[in-house]
Amino acid sequence: MSKRTLTTESGAPVADNQNSATAGVGGPLLVQDQQLLEKLARFNRERIPERVVHARGSAAYGYFEVTDDVTAYTSAAFLNTVGKKTETFLRFSTVADSLGGADAVRDPRGFALKFYTEEGNYDLVGNNTPVFFIKDPIKFPDFIHSQKRDPFTGKQEPDNVWDFWAHAPEATHQITWLMGDRGIPASYRHMNGYGSHTYQWTNEQGEAFFVKYHFKTNQGIRSLSGEQAAELVGKDANSHQTDLLQAIERGVNPSWTLHVQIMPAAEAADYRFNPFDLTKVWPHSDYPLQRVGRLVLDRNPDNVFAEVEQSAFSPNNFVPGITASPDKMLQGRLFAYADAQRYRLGVNHTLLPVNAPKATKADNYGRDGVMALRNGSRHDKNYEPNSYQGPAETGLALGAPKAVSGYTGTHEAPAHTKDDDFFQAGELYRLMSEAEKQRLVANIAGGLSQVTLEDVIEKNLAHFHAADADYGKRVEEAVRALRDA
Repeated sequence: MSKRTLTTESGAPVADNQNSATAGVGGPLLVQDQQLLEKLARFNRERIPERVVHARGSAAYGYFEVTDDVTAYTSAAFLNTVGKKTETFLRFSTVADSLGGADAVRDPRGFALKFYTEEGNYDLVGNNTPVFFIKDPIKFPDFIHSQKRDPFTGKQEPDNVWDFWAHAPEATHQITWLMGDRGIPASYRHMNGYGSHTYQWTNEQGEAFFVKYHFKTNQGIRSLSGEQAAELVGKDANSHQTDLLQAIERGVNPSWTLHVQIMPAAEAADYRFNPFDLTKVWPHSDYPLQRVGRLVLDRNPDNVFAEVEQSAFSPNNFVPGITASPDKMLQGRLFAYADAQRYRLGVNHTLLPVNAPKATKADNYGRDGVMALRNGSRHDKNYEPNSYQGPAETGLALGAPKAVSGYTGTHEAPAHTKDDDFFQAGELYRLMSEAEKQRLVANIAGGLSQVTLEDVIEKNLAHFHAADADYGKRVEEAVRALRDA
């Protein structure tokens, strides 16, 4: 079989790709060697800035199938018919470490899902936990700095991690999740995914509902102990990537069942705690899970760089019938995620195949910028409104409007009758079996006992005492035992 002709970037045939051009046999290289200089210059530019968070990731394509009628709650077209299928792309990730980090570590996992709907792409950016460490985005850079590698030592430092948590009592609930049995998933296939934030759905009649998304793994929850994880990292630092890739290649396609919790918008103001607080869950007894559909992953990307590394998600990619809630962390991410992708990939990153709509076509007046691929012809105007045949606005809102009042300023979230940073952490602790409690306490004490400032230890212990007396007592005793050893 004859091979295709190797060419330069400009399409010229390459005569010799094994030997550089020199000034005589054994002489110095020649600047005129186009193939040599082009290859080296391109090699120097193969990498793009990695994500500041969620850098280490794996992904796959699949589909979402509606199994239950939810048209009473949302007008979103991809959810309007039982049996309807929508192509998807799901990226899993760790949060704190860099691109070269290991998969089997104690860290939340990103669960970023792109629906290629007929009304445009809908991005649902969540985690494998239903809560998070903070409730206001102004704290996010400081939080991430405390969790990532220290500028001096070049590694994650318990002093930094626990010092931030000592000053963020609202983190106690998520710490209890992270240090518990689900803190290290055995694989991406064996963990749940959550939208985490609160979103707003609007139906055809204009009625608004607040919702939370729960993707329950159909493979069952499987997690690793710290010892098992350390052994696995030593054998295969890419363990979760390996597992996902090989499972789909074998035809063992992982799936999740999507449920939602639905709160009528009118109930939010008087709910006993702030329903838009990312550090809290809605009790299922108040808002039971309602099944929506099934997510299946059935195709691996052909090129990790092009499709996983260059994939871009932004929670402000909504479709009609789905919009944001007043969740402050979500509001901050509406800007930050899209801005991160413009920095990493350029303003035209939405034109890359993995990010471009598949069931419809993007049609707007965006022009120019680096790697512009869609600039129109002589007949296309680049302004709006105009008197020609360019795209025009619909005048139809994505969702029901939200009433606002009061004065601008740096306000704390409005107080509800049972707002508390510790109550739900205590509830989670009390749901655990005795063995689960023992492992949780050991995981917390293992890190907290390494902190050098006694004041930081005391502040963190106070949070666990506030969550549950037994919880605090056990952690304190375990920390003291390790420090006295």
